[in-house]
Amino acid sequence: MPELIISISGMRGIIGDNLHPEIAARYGAAFGTFLKESGKNAPVCIGRDSRPSGSMLASALASGLMSIGLNVLDLGIVTTPTVGIMVRRLGCAGGVVITASHNPIEYNGIKLLLDNGIAPAKPLAEQIRSKYLEGKSKPVSSIDCGKITLVEDPDSIHIDKVLSIVDVDSIAACGFKVVLDSVNGAGGRPGVHLLQSLGCQITQVNTEPTGIFAHTPEPTAENLKDLCTQVTQAQAGIGFAQDPDADRLAIVDEAGRYIGEEYTLALAAKLVYMEKTGSAAANLSTSRMIDDIASKRGGRVIRTPVGEANVAQAMIENQCIIGGEGNGGVIDLRIGPVRDSLVAMAMVLQLMAKTGKPVGVLADEIGGYDMHKSKFPADMQQACRIIEKAKETFTNAKVDESDGCRFDLPDGWIHLRTSNTEPVMRSIIETRNPELTKQYISAVEQIRNQIG
Repeated sequence: MPELIISISGMRGIIGDNLHPEIAARYGAAFGTFLKESGKNAPVCIGRDSRPSGSMLASALASGLMSIGLNVLDLGIVTTPTVGIMVRRLGCAGGVVITASHNPIEYNGIKLLLDNGIAPAKPLAEQIRSKYLEGKSKPVSSIDCGKITLVEDPDSIHIDKVLSIVDVDSIAACGFKVVLDSVNGAGGRPGVHLLQSLGCQITQVNTEPTGIFAHTPEPTAENLKDLCTQVTQAQAGIGFAQDPDADRLAIVDEAGRYIGEEYTLALAAKLVYMEKTGSAAANLSTSRMIDDIASKRGGRVIRTPVGEANVAQAMIENQCIIGGEGNGGVIDLRIGPVRDSLVAMAMVLQLMAKTGKPVGVLADEIGGYDMHKSKFPADMQQACRIIEKAKETFTNAKVDESDGCRFDLPDGWIHLRTSNTEPVMRSIIETRNPELTKQYISAVEQIRNQIG
C-alpha cells in the first residue's frame, strides 16, 4: 500500500487504501487545535473539487474541526483559489480544500490554508503534522461544539475580482471563440461564467462537475489531444484546459497546437510587464521564459522552492507584480496568493485583445526553450543517492539545494526533486537545443540506472 503523503502541500492519499474518514476527522481536529492555540477562533471555510469522495472527506474533516469548537463555512464544490479568496473575505481563521489536484480519481487530499489565504509555511506545516501524528487535539464539550453554515454563491465573488483587473469591454469587443475543457472538475461552472462575462463564444467540454474525469486530469499534451481537435473543429481562437481544482491552466492555440503549461505564466507575465515594472517570482522548476520577459523591462525573477506557498510568500515580501509556477499556475496578489486558472484565462484573453494577435503568435514571439518533464518512482534514500551522483556528474554547474537540487549549466538547467504530492521523483530539464536536452535526459537516466 502506498504511504499516505503529509507535506507542505497538505495530505494526499488513495481513498479506501490509506485515506479514510477517520484520518480526515483526526487531521481536521489537529488543524483546529493548531488554529486555536494560535489564537484563531474564527470559522474555517471548506471547499472541495468534484471528486465523488470529496463530500465524505469534507464532512469528516468538518467534524474534526467542530469537535475542537470551531464553526465551519461550507463552500461546496469550488475552485482552490475560490477558497483562498473566501478565507480572507469572510475573516476566517483558515481554510481547507478537499482536492488531489491533478492526481487520478482514486486519489483525494486535504490542503490547508491560513487566514491570509496561503498554505502554511514548512515550520507551521510541521507543527500541524506533528499534532496529527501524535493525536494532540483538544476536543470541547457538547455545548461548545461548532456548527456548519452553507455559503451561497462564492463563485460570483471570485469572478467579480477577476473581472476587476482586466478591460472587460475590450475583450468582449473581440468576441473570442473559446473551447473550455474543465475535465469534469470544479472549474467548469465558474470558468463558463467568467468567459460569458468576457463576451466569449464558448464550446464547453467536460464542464459538468461530476468528478468522473473524462481523461487523465493532468493538463499535459498527451491528455489534451481531444481538446486540440475540438479547437480546430470549432474554428476557435484558443483552447483552455483546467485541472480538477482549477488552479492550473494549459493552453491550445488557434491552430490546435498544444502550447502547454509553461506558456501560461509567460503569457500572463508578458501582459503585466507591458503595463508595469517590478519583480516576479517563480519556482525552481519554471521555464526561463519569465526571466527573459522580466529582464526586457528591467525586472528580475526571484526563484523559490516548488509550492505555491513559497512563491506567494516571496511575492508578498518583494512586492512582486506577477508570479506563479510553470505547471500552469498564475498568481496575482490583487486577486489572492493562490494559483488561479480564472486569472490566467482573463489575462491571456486581455493580452490577445490588447495586441490584436492570436495566442500562437504571442507564444512564438516569447520564444520558448526545449523542456522535458518526467517522473519516476524513488524513495527518499534513492532520491538522495541520485542527487549526490548528479553532483558528481554535473561538476560545472551552479547548484541550488533549496528544493532537491537544481543544476544551472551554461547551456541549460536540470532540476531533480522529490514530489510533495506523489511518491515519485521529478526531473525537469530545459535547454535551447532539443539535442542537448536529449543528452541531459540520457545523463539523468544513466544516473538512475547506476543507483538502481
